[in-house]
Amino acid sequence: MSTSIGKNAEELVADKLQRNGHKIVAMNWRTRWCEIDIVSTYKRVVYFTEVKYRGSDRWGDGFSYITDKKLKQMKFAAEIWLSDNIWKYEAQMQVASVDSDNNINIVEV
Repeated sequence: MSTSIGKNAEELVADKLQRNGHKIVAMNWRTRWCEIDIVSTYKRVVYFTEVKYRGSDRWGDGFSYITDKKLKQMKFAAEIWLSDNIWKYEAQMQVASVDSDNNINIVEV
């Protein structure tokens, strides 16, 4: 997948989150060790969103690519963000799957 396709998918998801009331805090937040595609807040909850684009469902949708290892990486990144930003409220991880028709499905993990 090209960088521009992935960036476009992230922007589509960020737009959807904003339409649903989220405030986008960061896009492609990264440290030396990890990265979070989208950080947003909604009603005192911070959401860490991993975006997966798939041009075809031949090998599964975006959710199929969220392995235990990826979940562990997401949790690690979220913990660093929470610590760096001294967040004292709730936090939630979620995954957004975007297909070639720009359909977006978001699930909490």
